[in-house]
Amino acid sequence: MRVDGKVVLIAGGSGALGGTVVPAFLAAGARAVTADRSPSTDHADGRLALRADVTDEVDVRRLVDEVIRTVGRIDVLVNLVGGFAPGRVETTDLALWQRMLTTNLTAAFLLSKTLLPHMKERGTGRLVHVAAWAAVKPFPGAAAYIVAKSGLLGLINVLALELNGSGVTVNAVLPTTIDTPANRAGMPGVDPATWARPASIAETLLFLASDEANQINGATVPIGA
Repeated sequence: MRVDGKVVLIAGGSGALGGTVVPAFLAAGARAVTADRSPSTDHADGRLALRADVTDEVDVRRLVDEVIRTVGRIDVLVNLVGGFAPGRVETTDLALWQRMLTTNLTAAFLLSKTLLPHMKERGTGRLVHVAAWAAVKPFPGAAAYIVAKSGLLGLINVLALELNGSGVTVNAVLPTTIDTPANRAGMPGVDPATWARPASIAETLLFLASDEANQINGATVPIGA
């Protein structure tokens, strides 16, 4: 799958999943711009690594303006920003609740909202988010996380309706537990055989960002068993 010459803004590119997704997009021909609160400077792969807090509206506007000013346009958003925290409703305090909503939902809202005028004016664009299978099939013990990811699915469904016919699409992947070193260390007694492989996530994100997916809008693709 190729995305030659496309300017791809990858939010959360310095995270664990970004370690697979960013190289995959670069190898597929993208001009990758990553945005993180604390971007790593240890990159020699050609990416443009920028500092930004994508949960802050002013900073998201600044980020988008900087990318357009520097690179000329943004063709694709790949939003990897997210976070997990356990807790049932009765044990979840307001601070944790707000953190999960901000990280998993507000960031996606602000990035999409800010990029839409630019993409709609050009008549083309891809918004691709990472949601979670848990939003479709919840489990007990992660109330705030699951509600936030469920809200992200609602945002994607609404955006798909609003973007119909605009040339801009919005889609998402729904991974199960992602097979990362941190998750393996945190769940040593669990067999990771059915977990979502980062490479599979990256391949699906590449497809949704590509020209071949121009008729796909509002899709949510499960990854992992």
